[in-house]
Amino acid sequence: MTEPARAIHGTLIHSSSPTQLQILPDTLITISSSGTILSLQPNVSSSSVSTVLAEKGIENVPITVLSPGQFLIPGFVDTHNHAPQWMQRGLGQGMHILDWLDGITFPNEAKFADASHAEEVYAKLVRGMLRQGVTTASYYGSLHEEATHVLASTCLKGGQRALIGKCNMDRNSPSFYCEASAEESIAATKSCIRHIRTIDPRGSLVKPVLTPRFAISCTAQLLQSLGEMARDDPLLAIQTHFNEAAQEINATLSLFPEFKNEADLYSSFGILTPRSILAHCTIMTSYEIKKLHDLGCGVAHCPTANMTVGGGFMAAPVKEFLRRGINVGLGTDSGGGYSSSMLNAMRHALITSYARDALYPKYEQEKDRNVRKEEEGSEGEALSLEEVFYMATKGGAKVVGFDEQVGEFAVGMEFDALLVDMQDERNGVNVPLDEDGDSAQRMLEKFVMTGDDRNIVQVYVKGRLVHSEGVQGL
Repeated sequence: MTEPARAIHGTLIHSSSPTQLQILPDTLITISSSGTILSLQPNVSSSSVSTVLAEKGIENVPITVLSPGQFLIPGFVDTHNHAPQWMQRGLGQGMHILDWLDGITFPNEAKFADASHAEEVYAKLVRGMLRQGVTTASYYGSLHEEATHVLASTCLKGGQRALIGKCNMDRNSPSFYCEASAEESIAATKSCIRHIRTIDPRGSLVKPVLTPRFAISCTAQLLQSLGEMARDDPLLAIQTHFNEAAQEINATLSLFPEFKNEADLYSSFGILTPRSILAHCTIMTSYEIKKLHDLGCGVAHCPTANMTVGGGFMAAPVKEFLRRGINVGLGTDSGGGYSSSMLNAMRHALITSYARDALYPKYEQEKDRNVRKEEEGSEGEALSLEEVFYMATKGGAKVVGFDEQVGEFAVGMEFDALLVDMQDERNGVNVPLDEDGDSAQRMLEKFVMTGDDRNIVQVYVKGRLVHSEGVQGL
């Protein structure tokens, strides 16, 4: 029998479905030394914690009792993040996507040819992401083999759960930032996969992910080779950009004139599978939405980036994805998005859904009468706080393939968690708690809508404390 390493008593909040929160008050949770949740018992009074543990035969373990204004939530999952862009966040806002890549991003990412630069930046990245409660991230690296090794090793050392992908780019990029051939790109990709599986053989924290940047920067030969790798290795996830902006879509289809849409293009190369993480998906036809559903692909919704870089205010049809049963998570797309905060991603997901609800009712944006007819009488496009919280936690875990380990609190799951503290002593600018006491749901809403990293006082990954803001560890 596995012995518990610690016990915690307090309020836990997680998603039981995309539209429902489960609030577990006065809950006693025990966690093993390996970071697995051993037991979960709600409605245990503070005075009876020791008695309940003794009845379970659990003795001599540290017990932490959360204070009023504190609660635990699952760690945040960032389903789309460009690791080498940590230093360029906020630059080039308002630019069209291809101009932004040429003018801002490619020169910055080219610096990662220097492994020492990668070591310096990636250490800052992992610290900064953990501080903001991102316990799991799906990272695009640069195209450099050694720098991608550094990214994987840094995540493992820092204790962050992550998918790590070397970017594949063998055309339509500047000479100083482009791979010489598809063969060279595939060889470097295989080296990165070997490195990741060597440093973490069981994939307990870091796993490899195939990462064609997008079809514009990949030859047909490279896309075909990556699709074959995905087919031959069922453990490999795939991530790419999909229908991000009008400029990108037009450029993509001009390079592949035999296709009328990106869904058919990518699926022809074997890139669309149940292990695919498709970033953005802002301009979608009903045909493409159905195809993503039928192929089991996941969507990384990046509302901050879609409002600030790309060329226009783009509001992805997230509500329709959810209605169709497509898995959706949130991504910061740092630095396409200026913010690496998942709290901002949740807020912006709400805002863009409200805009879509007001500006594009019944899919007026697509002029698709069949979809409008099909959705007649539907509940509209606006998301709820429950839905964006789900996408930031459990939904995101499903998209990146970690949902059997994390995303909720349950016996057998791993303890990836944030201790949130909304008390005035945190010196944050969040809405203060009511003197008579807020309900747990009101505290969560105040945190999501007005909190920041000052309210995230402890961060745990697989039971390990990976960030603390000067309070006693659990």
